[in-house]
Amino acid sequence: MASWQEEYQSKLISAEEAAKLVKSGDHVAFTAGREAHAVGLAIAARKEELKDVKVSAPSPGYDFGWYDRGWEDSFAVTISWPTATAQDMLDERRCDVNLTTIIPFATEGEPPDVLLTEISTPDERGFCSFGASLWTKRQEIKQAKLTIAEVNKNLIRTYGDNYVYVSDIDYFVEHISARGAPGTGSLGGRAIKEPEPYLKQITKNVASLIKDGDTLQIGVGRTTEPMVRLGLLDGKHDLGFHSEATPPGVISLVREGVINGKYKTLYPGKVVVTSIGGGTREDMAWINNNPLFYLVDLLYLEDVRVIAANDNMVSINNALGIDVTGQITAETLGTRLVSVAGGQIPFAFGALMSKGGRSITVLPATARGGTVSRIVPSLPQGSAVTIMRNLADRVVTEYGVANLRGKTVRQRAEELISIAHPDFRAELKKEAQRLYWP
Repeated sequence: MASWQEEYQSKLISAEEAAKLVKSGDHVAFTAGREAHAVGLAIAARKEELKDVKVSAPSPGYDFGWYDRGWEDSFAVTISWPTATAQDMLDERRCDVNLTTIIPFATEGEPPDVLLTEISTPDERGFCSFGASLWTKRQEIKQAKLTIAEVNKNLIRTYGDNYVYVSDIDYFVEHISARGAPGTGSLGGRAIKEPEPYLKQITKNVASLIKDGDTLQIGVGRTTEPMVRLGLLDGKHDLGFHSEATPPGVISLVREGVINGKYKTLYPGKVVVTSIGGGTREDMAWINNNPLFYLVDLLYLEDVRVIAANDNMVSINNALGIDVTGQITAETLGTRLVSVAGGQIPFAFGALMSKGGRSITVLPATARGGTVSRIVPSLPQGSAVTIMRNLADRVVTEYGVANLRGKTVRQRAEELISIAHPDFRAELKKEAQRLYWP
């Protein structure tokens, strides 16, 4: 029987050889997080040879070329999370969007012909790590018809479900990606910008809703991601963390003992995520083989029953707009897709089902330089309702906190109008009375 070392060597090929395994008409899928860069570029280099290749790119990061005009005959692109790389393609409707989940074929549908992922080098027993980004990669590998893995020796290793055996991969391509710091996850490449002035007040308002011993989920987004670094958790103690990823500042608070999981109901003492980001090279080195960090499959992490099993679960997520009855959109402006729901829906459900839990939605009171209110009488036609008004709980702007739980339609309108920008309150009240009062 061959050793895993012999098996690995027998499966080792170049990026160009891997690209030749793709045929016209195939479905090629990338796993979420860091993308297989060298193989992706080698496939893109075959543009003139390939036709009607379906490319599934959950969260486009690298620009392989197929997001530009003129590539449509060779590559038909589907994304699951809008990013800057694919924004023009999305706005011009030259790609499709999958709304089911970040990795739709992990639970349903036809598996891809070729799956591309990134892994670490094997350890002494032949197990590879997915680094700082797990998502649903283990399930995808089981379902894919053919899996090609780029081997990056710089990826970190974590505890949890974050591993795959050499025998489960069909081909290996050794390549060290230059994108981001070694080991960074899906948030690692996001630039940290100077926060808008209103974010400090929103952060202060959200902080008033967090108690010592709470377990937190913090969503990805322009409003929520800077909040930890703006002092969201200053003065808090013994917090837990159960979230998709780690926004900037979270890793530092784990190192300082502020986030220690002391009172967590599930996995006490551990940071439970499916992806790690927002950290420095030093942070990633500290996380490497650190038992405090426990990566689990996304479909387990976002199981509403698992979320709700954490007592005092607090979810904090972004919104684009909300109407005065509590209907929340975090996805569209009318019919224009800006973002997707991600884990917001299961975390909203799970937090409300949790003993002592709270679901917090945050948004600036205005948009377009203060000329438009994000709190409106009714959402624009075509808007996706991400969180039903029946589930709306706390809503926070820079002007305060609206508590919608258990409130009537009129009470909700009054709460939300009170946290709208003062310039829009009179008109909002007038429209709310016209629409919802007798």
